[in-house]
Amino acid sequence: VQLQASGGGLVRAEGSLRLSCAASGRTFSRYVMGWFRQPPGKEREYVAAINWSGGSTDYAGSVKGRFTVSIDNAENTVYLQMNSLKPEDTAVYYCAAGNGRGYYYQPDMYTYWGQGTQVTVSS
Repeated sequence: VQLQASGGGLVRAEGSLRLSCAASGRTFSRYVMGWFRQPPGKEREYVAAINWSGGSTDYAGSVKGRFTVSIDNAENTVYLQMNSLKPEDTAVYYCAAGNGRGYYYQPDMYTYWGQGTQVTVSS
């Protein structure tokens, strides 16, 4: 199983970025896809999640209204559209896949993790 995250970069505050997570190696039809991030010097934190059908999404309070998670089943790719970015959004962003047996915000629910992509937001 591979999860390949991409799309990170350097952007100014109030700018936008779209992260992608390409999934391969198994059938993910019953899985939940999550996004987490780890700011410099801090613990990993939950960002958002979506089930594979796309019918259910969930967001951390800090990103709700600014970030949108979506999925392209045909391309086996999950996206995280990030708008109105703030310097505190600076982090390494990870995508993950889990079987859905648990809470979306719990890292333990996720079995597979991508390698991370750096997002840096300048003020």
